[in-house]
Amino acid sequence: MQRSASAPSFSDQLAACQHSAVHLEMRDVYGIASEAEEFAAWKAGDSSSRYDREGRRKAWLDTVRSAVARGVSIRRARIVSVPVSDYIRFEHEGTPLNIEAGEEVRWLSRRDASDLALPGNDFWLFDRQVVRFNHFTGDGASGGPEVSTDPSVAKLCDEAFEAVWARAVPHGAFSL
Repeated sequence: MQRSASAPSFSDQLAACQHSAVHLEMRDVYGIASEAEEFAAWKAGDSSSRYDREGRRKAWLDTVRSAVARGVSIRRARIVSVPVSDYIRFEHEGTPLNIEAGEEVRWLSRRDASDLALPGNDFWLFDRQVVRFNHFTGDGASGGPEVSTDPSVAKLCDEAFEAVWARAVPHGAFSL
């Protein structure tokens, strides 16, 4: 596996993607530094960032639109504890912009995932062949990526994602 220092950038990996990019998220809280200010404002009652197409999320939304325009299917599944954390409420409120950009997003209660075999980390899987694990520290900060092209690792992630996707509900049907 390629550790974070030698791993290609996420943007490069998505740009090289030809057919599909799937993302499995399994944490209830993320401590991503670039969104800390928005999350704090949201907790204080200012949800404007969740609807902002021109702010911090613009680059991501443009990246998704570009990939989808090239014919790449982008799907995201989130396994969450219920009742959900404040962070998940924050994510949920901003998800319509992801969908508008071309992502498909589904949610699965952690209770409904207990009998699924899942990798130990969140990941992206590109074209069912290249896995980009997202490592996080205990407080949710990024711990750096790790990339694998091992076919058995890709198969594990592909099967896990598809099992979650089959049980998960579309964003609009997921009640907080």
